[in-house]
Amino acid sequence: MSANPGELPENIPVDALAPDSRGEGSAVGFSELDLALVDALQAAPRAPWTRIGQALGVDATTAARRFERLRAGGLAWVTAYDAAKTATVAYVEVRCRPRAFDRVSAAVTALPWVFSVDETAGDFDLFLSVAAPDLPALGRAVHRGIGALRGVRSTRTRLGITLYGEGRDWRMRAMNPAERAGLGGPHGPRPRSYSTHLHERPAPQDQALLGALGADGRLGYAELGARTGMSEHTARRRLQRMIRDGDISLRCDLAHPLAGLSTMVVYRTSVPHALLEQTGNALARLEHVRMCVSVSGPYNLLVLVWLHGLGAVDPFEALLAERFPVLEVQDRTVALHSPKRMGWLLDEQGRAAGRVPLGLPEH
Repeated sequence: MSANPGELPENIPVDALAPDSRGEGSAVGFSELDLALVDALQAAPRAPWTRIGQALGVDATTAARRFERLRAGGLAWVTAYDAAKTATVAYVEVRCRPRAFDRVSAAVTALPWVFSVDETAGDFDLFLSVAAPDLPALGRAVHRGIGALRGVRSTRTRLGITLYGEGRDWRMRAMNPAERAGLGGPHGPRPRSYSTHLHERPAPQDQALLGALGADGRLGYAELGARTGMSEHTARRRLQRMIRDGDISLRCDLAHPLAGLSTMVVYRTSVPHALLEQTGNALARLEHVRMCVSVSGPYNLLVLVWLHGLGAVDPFEALLAERFPVLEVQDRTVALHSPKRMGWLLDEQGRAAGRVPLGLPEH
């Protein structure tokens, strides 16, 4: 068995996929084991298949082949991107002119520095997550790269300040605590501050590693070295250093509508400043909170959640009112479709259908 995380065990027939007690997945969805596998890879995105299989109570062959089936079908994928501290990030609300929506959505989705795009129902039409090397570059990118697009009526930008939790911290919660304990890793989201000024860009070798892992976060070290023009030893050493220093984020994403999480809601909320950090940290640990970040503007906390249908909105907000009496929900916006998430292009059912490599706008 290779020690490289992305390599399949040797001598396995192409159709090997052992049945398991949690049930088989359908052609369009997830079985219970599939969801537990995603959960395991969210906890340890590059763990060897032997370790993943042991945590789930299956052999490495089954774990590896099952994930390959999910990945090939666009149902789940492991990706990598720059850590929060290396970029200036903002969230842009875009209003479009009548009949221009499809054109504008396609145009912003194609931009490498617009890393996520959500089409929404609310007082704006598109919710964009964007990155730039510094504040001036961010302003130019938003005003010239988005605001100047034909069909854009207006934009409103909220600068990300402190990230309390994001996609890499979110868990499917399909494993039991004993299974999850065997994978180690962080016990919960930790706040990270976004950058507001230009930092030295990563070395070319590190950028090459980020690019390769963005397309496949489980690439084995030998393949990673081959794709980036460096030795296996160098690729291993540099990546382990990037992980140790917090210069790279790795995560396992999934087609959430097919996993039963059909409704995404963006909340703009207000919290007294003295309680902002405490509230942000606690919110980020809630089961359905996908992202929680403090932002500029009149409403200082942005919260994004994945829910089991529109019927779950009221119970979730009742939970917010019970646990966070100081938090005021100022606005809720429901996403109709997410054509792009962290550079990955998604179809109507949330499956990965392509990728726009991430990049920053010019200074």
